[in-house]
Amino acid sequence: MACKHPRVDDAHVDFLPENKLLLNAVGEGIYGFDLEGNAVFINPAAERMTGWKAEELLGKNIHDCHHHSHADGNPYPQEECPIYNTLHDGIAREISHDLFWRKDGSSFPVHYTSTPVYKNDRLIGVVAIFRDISIQKQTEASLREALKQVQALSEKLANENDYLLTELASHRQEVNISGESETIQSLIQQIKLVANTSSTVLINGENGTGKELVARNIHALSDRSDQPLVSVNCAAFSPTLLESELFGHEKGAFTGATSRRKGRFELAHQGTLFLDEVAELSLEAQSKLLRVIQEQEFERVGSSTPIKVDIRLVTATHHDLLKRVEQGLFRMDLYYRLNVFPLHVPPLRERLQDIPLLVSDILLNLNHKLGKKIKGVSKQGMQHLMAYHWPGNVRELQNVIERQTILCHGQILQIPALQAEPQPQDKGEFQTLQQVEAAHIRRTLKRLNWRISGPNGAANLLGLPASTLRSRMLKLGIKRPA
Repeated sequence: MACKHPRVDDAHVDFLPENKLLLNAVGEGIYGFDLEGNAVFINPAAERMTGWKAEELLGKNIHDCHHHSHADGNPYPQEECPIYNTLHDGIAREISHDLFWRKDGSSFPVHYTSTPVYKNDRLIGVVAIFRDISIQKQTEASLREALKQVQALSEKLANENDYLLTELASHRQEVNISGESETIQSLIQQIKLVANTSSTVLINGENGTGKELVARNIHALSDRSDQPLVSVNCAAFSPTLLESELFGHEKGAFTGATSRRKGRFELAHQGTLFLDEVAELSLEAQSKLLRVIQEQEFERVGSSTPIKVDIRLVTATHHDLLKRVEQGLFRMDLYYRLNVFPLHVPPLRERLQDIPLLVSDILLNLNHKLGKKIKGVSKQGMQHLMAYHWPGNVRELQNVIERQTILCHGQILQIPALQAEPQPQDKGEFQTLQQVEAAHIRRTLKRLNWRISGPNGAANLLGLPASTLRSRMLKLGIKRPA
């Protein structure tokens, strides 16, 4: 479709960016439009992606040049274009599923934003910022195809080698996850499928659902099981400390670095590295993690010598990573690198039928740990467990059973009716972050009888080192009641 050629008048000068050097340096394509929808600024990245030179587009209606049609070739009227809608209503828009046409007639998928520009409270134009997401689209397509192939292969093996697979399963370690519900059995099958591959796994689920247990089973069933499984809680370290924790440091790299130290990547060489709460990584740490995944090498802090590593990466988070990508808190390219084989761990409220089996396994461990001889839970106690909604998931169930086991003097646990922690009523007043944090810590400590450390302590439930929790309690003035 031919481009229109309206005249560029002096009014366009007010819209030109003052710092063109900065805009010319960025990797995203940038267009500036006046109120008539004509281009008044085009940066070099936009030229490279579209094949159109700035002098060919300035003063023209860019929509008619490379946004004129949909992917299927149907016309894309200007009045339906989000960029031009922003010119009329001044509302910013973000589009993830669209494409631009190059000068040579080819097209590429884009993610772009259209942002209104005001001067003296008057709308004078729009800035559109876009990037080519071809690689991400290819990755999505490859992942879908790979999953289809895995499913087809799985069905073929199941049909042709059912007896053989049954025999092999009897001679190898099974998944150590309790539950007979359909969701858990599906999760177990997925773990078995992915364990002996080198694919990166992203485990998603609420706090307390057992994401680390899933990671440990993936490692135990893999061909790296005789090598180390190294775990890192990304939320437990500041961005500065996390870099040293992951990559290690040289002596003198920073104040307090009195000796060389290997990082978790180095320790996990030929084994599995489990990054828990990966969504908490800073953008800088995300960039460095992406490089390690791509190149399988890194440098210690304070060194320029690359170190090669061979690791299997398993990550976990309770966040919606794709939503954090949209919020600009997580790199899109890193998301697609991590989300090769996603696993979802269901919350306990969605598999209540697994509670009797979970309780049986928990009691078995507690009898050994506490020297008890508990045989089970009373019928009424089990009804109380089944009626509760379990906001803390399996971790909360473990805590409840351990607490009642300690208090029990017989062989049958009597579980009282369980109630959720009361929520503070809105009194029309705002609370500071410290007040909210202090209230949350107090509730957790009270629920756990003020137990701080240990696997069933408040620090573990809050995802903090015990020393950090004690420091926060001191700072917030939290003391155990006399």
